[in-house]
Formats: sequence, structure tokens, C-alpha cells
Amino acid sequence: MCYNCGCLEPDDPMGKGKISEGGASLTEDDLKLMAEKWDISLKDTKKNILKLLQETLED
Repeated sequence: MCYNCGCLEPDDPMGKGKISEGGASLTEDDLKLMAEKWDISLKDTKKNILKLLQETLED
């Protein structure tokens, strides 16, 4: 869930469940699922998320 809590454990939903399964933790598996559904690589998915985050954090 490191993608939303900062624990730096990308595969640990911290007892809150994965977003893709109705939980509250954004995990590596969720990003893999998104990449798969959009037919893009996991790396490109992460790059796209990073770019948007960087742009929105500049405000």
C-alpha cells in the first residue's frame, strides 16, 4: 500500500484490502491490473501516474 500510506511496501494492503478488490489500499497488483486493462506496460502506467502527480503537486 505504499502508494497511498508511505510505508514503502508496494504489495502489502495493510489489512485494508486492495482497491481492485473493493479495499482501500493501492498496491502493485492494482497498478498491474490497470496496465493490463489499458493494454500498456506497468512501467508506462507508473510513468503516466508520476507525470500527473508531478503536475498536480506543482499547484
